[in-house]
Amino acid sequence: MDIIAIDTPSLGDRSYLVGDGEVAFVVDPQRDIDRVLALAAQRGLRITDVFETHIHNDYVTGGLVLARATGAAYHVNVADPVSFDRVGITDGDVVRVGVQMRVRALATPGHTFTHLSFVLEAPDRPAAVFTGGSLLYGSTGRPDLLGPVHTGELVRAQYASAHRLAGVLPDEAEIYPTHGFGSFCSSTQSDADRSTIGREKQINPVLVRDEHDYVEELLAGLDAYPAYYAQMGPANLAGPDAPDLSEPKAVDATELRARIDAGEWVVDLRSRIAFAAGHVVGSLNFGIDGSFATYLGWLIPWGTPLTLLGDTAEDVAVAQRELIRIGIDRVEAAATGRPEEWTGTAALGTFPRATFPDLASVRHHRPVTVLDVRRQLEWTEQHIDGALHVPLHELLGRLAEIPDGEIWVHCQAGYRASIAASVLAAAGHRVVAVDDEFDHAPSAGLPMAVA
Repeated sequence: MDIIAIDTPSLGDRSYLVGDGEVAFVVDPQRDIDRVLALAAQRGLRITDVFETHIHNDYVTGGLVLARATGAAYHVNVADPVSFDRVGITDGDVVRVGVQMRVRALATPGHTFTHLSFVLEAPDRPAAVFTGGSLLYGSTGRPDLLGPVHTGELVRAQYASAHRLAGVLPDEAEIYPTHGFGSFCSSTQSDADRSTIGREKQINPVLVRDEHDYVEELLAGLDAYPAYYAQMGPANLAGPDAPDLSEPKAVDATELRARIDAGEWVVDLRSRIAFAAGHVVGSLNFGIDGSFATYLGWLIPWGTPLTLLGDTAEDVAVAQRELIRIGIDRVEAAATGRPEEWTGTAALGTFPRATFPDLASVRHHRPVTVLDVRRQLEWTEQHIDGALHVPLHELLGRLAEIPDGEIWVHCQAGYRASIAASVLAAAGHRVVAVDDEFDHAPSAGLPMAVA
């Protein structure tokens, strides 16, 4: 029997294909189901069941489309008010998959009110539990995604659910969470690749601390989460259609300029190094080499027409796949090649890149604005004294607060700083992107402060 994790690193999530050599079930599939179908075909598995642990907040599910494509039963909590036919499942229900596998549903509210975990029981192997956004590796799922009015109730439910899992499952039971690998659905992140109930009893705060301490610590550690999450629940309740991954239409320099001038988003997928060296004036840099979909989905006004620029058609295709996972289904157009081909006779835009030692040096010679675009918790822990703090996800709405003059923008490692620099450059600011690790700032001699 195989439990195969299907990673989506850009969103920090995992789906699972579980097979006995003949039949299989899938837990929490992403929308691009071709990955699941290819794995099942390679192993000669027939998918008979698809399980959702919860109505997801961070991606558009592929569960309904996968069930329709394979004829599988689609198991969704009977209490979820979905707009499509499903096989309702609830606490204590048992589903037989093939001859050997039994999947038992356990109610584990906390990440959502209707969250379920699924326990796999089969001969001659330890139990396994697919915990979705409940018990994670060294952590638990966030309890605040349904709004602050529900957070207090959900965080206590999350505590009770983790203790339920630890109480009903043996120590050797293997844990397979959906979140916790970089997803903002996780309250904290972990580098662990596997764990068991027994291991979590030793190290997980929800199982080590008392309820009061767990609640206080978790709530104190919560920070902002992507704005596009507000779109995911309604999309998943409605039943997402199959995505369209066909190639966008090609555009030339004249049309690119017209789209930018019309207020559409033209997004350059190249690295921040390449973008700083030369780009279409007014375009924005969300490199495909980083958390592209997370930050693009976070910043873009929902529904804004989108054009992609990439080195190759393959880069554009990768970006499309990332975008359909968060419900951005339509890319209006695309162009590939070199930035000189995208500008016609117009000059390329450029801006300098620098390090924290460069910033320390320049501050001795002239006044500059230091703009920190990290999130609130990062700023609170430590920041450059005298810096202006505008988190990246707030920047578009707070451009009026950015002073004139030279702006040196930084984040933790450079990726978010390049996004911010592109936004500021498009707005007409004179900008320098600090492409350096923030840990280097103190040793560069920059004065530090805490909030």
